Amino acid sequence: MYPRCMFVDKVGISVTAGNGGNGIVSFRHEKFVDRGGPDGGDGGDGGDVTFVASRNQNTLAAFRYQKELKAEAGKPGAKQKKHGKNGKDLLVLVPIGTVVLDEQAQVVADLAVDGQQAVIAHGGRGGFGNAHFVSSRRQAPRIAEKGETGEYISLTLELKMIADVGLVGLPNAGKSTLLKSISNAQPDIADYPFTTLRPNLGVVDIGNNLSLLFADIPGLIEGASKGKGLGDEFLRHIERTSVLVHLIDVYEDVAKAYRTIQQELQDYTVDLTKRPQVVVLNKIDGFDPTSLHSKLRELKAVIPKTTPVCAISAVSKAGIPEVLKTVVKLIKARQKQQTKPKTSTSIPHLRLPDQGQTWMVNLVQQRYVVSGRKIERFAERTDFNSAESLERLRHIMRKMGITHELTRKGLKPGQKVRIGKSSAHEIDF
Repeated sequence: MYPRCMFVDKVGISVTAGNGGNGIVSFRHEKFVDRGGPDGGDGGDGGDVTFVASRNQNTLAAFRYQKELKAEAGKPGAKQKKHGKNGKDLLVLVPIGTVVLDEQAQVVADLAVDGQQAVIAHGGRGGFGNAHFVSSRRQAPRIAEKGETGEYISLTLELKMIADVGLVGLPNAGKSTLLKSISNAQPDIADYPFTTLRPNLGVVDIGNNLSLLFADIPGLIEGASKGKGLGDEFLRHIERTSVLVHLIDVYEDVAKAYRTIQQELQDYTVDLTKRPQVVVLNKIDGFDPTSLHSKLRELKAVIPKTTPVCAISAVSKAGIPEVLKTVVKLIKARQKQQTKPKTSTSIPHLRLPDQGQTWMVNLVQQRYVVSGRKIERFAERTDFNSAESLERLRHIMRKMGITHELTRKGLKPGQKVRIGKSSAHEIDF
């Protein structure tokens, strides 16, 4: 169990799937069995790295100390056509709401449902043993494949909390007090700014078997979307919320406070001002009714006419039932809107799946380089120290038309050709 202060919602890690096991070259050597034939077994497949969303996890803190995740490698084949053992898959538990991003900031997986799984890195296939290559023309092959390398990927994990309602506002607007008042959450509360240093969640029972999950987001200040104060580190947690409750201290300049938060919500990566909102004036205990009406008029002059405005006391709970009733109404309206089928007038963009059959021949620094998913996989599985394995690779390149293209581009006998990026995958022609 990690301390409450150690809330981690963004971390960088590396993931490596298991390598495939090598196939082996072996022949039967048994008494009274003449020319028993090849019996080299295939290597086992490497394990995958799979992320699993779990409601039992609530932080990414564990990955601060475990930056590298690696699945088990497959075992090599054995004599008597014995298949190597497959590597065990690595199951990684992450909190619900975890978004997995690659080095180009593209979404690899979005784990938003408890139990949802995503294979992040695939294990390498095991290599074939020489028993696999037996044919009527090749009765004693001395060819065995190497196992493929498991996928490696550098990732960024971001936690975006799954909540129905997000509480936003300037520091000391009373967000934590409100959350404590309406739920069983126990956030830190004090009379100084930035008391909340991590998002807090609380379940609010509305009645009629209805409950909502509220998220208290640490206070925002002007320039937060650009990194000031606590910055935009916690704004991602309200990306998934259906409704925002914007709390404003009634003793502040309410119009200025409203504009400040709205500007930060708009300047964020996703324009959060388009989310339904309820604007709430807080701390009305003992506040003069005439002055309160004046504050409400001042606030309504700067907010959209369709945005509900309420006045509450998070301490005495005055006005809270009205806020919750308004929130439920907005959430139901949003859910109804999201269930409507979307019509699009744009022309769909269709892409053909990459079958890995294509290849290219380029001349790089006076050396011919062949690139292509399929031929590179063959090269990776080839034992470059075996003459028979190299001859098989040349045969594959002839069948794919690569040899013809190399000749057409001026390849001379005796020249080396590199397959892929690895200098270890070079073959003489």
